Amino acid sequence: MSAAHTPSVVRRLLCVLYDGLLLGALLLVATFPFVALTQRLEPTLARHLLQAYLFLVAGGYFAVFWRKGQTLAMKTWRFRLETDTGGRPGWGQAGLRYLLAWANIALLGVGWWAAWFRADRQFLQDRLAGTRLVTVS
Repeated sequence: MSAAHTPSVVRRLLCVLYDGLLLGALLLVATFPFVALTQRLEPTLARHLLQAYLFLVAGGYFAVFWRKGQTLAMKTWRFRLETDTGGRPGWGQAGLRYLLAWANIALLGVGWWAAWFRADRQFLQDRLAGTRLVTVS
C-alpha cells in the first residue's frame, strides 16, 4: 500500500475524537434502560455491572461497524478499515482491535504515538490486529 492511501496521523486522531463523541452519546442512551432495571441492586455491584455493560456496548458498536469497514466517524473522514490483505476484518480481528485500543488508552496512547515513527503510519493496535486504515477515494 502506498503512503498516499494511508490517512495522516492527525486526521486519524481527529476521527478518534469524533468516534469518541458519537460513542459518548450512544453510551448515555444505553445507560438509561440499565439504570431503570438495576435500581434495587446494591450500588457497588450496580456500578461494576454498568461498567461491564458499557464496555460490551462500546465493543459491540465498534465490532459491528468495523466488520462493515467503517464507523460513522470513519465514513465522515472517508476512511475504511481493512485487513492487511485488503479484505474485511473478521469478528476476531475486530474484537482484538477493540481490546488493543483500550490497552493503548491505558498506556497513555503509546500506540498512537508509535504511528508517528512507523513507515506505514498505522496505529499499533492495527499492526497487532492485522488491520489497517486506508483512505476511501
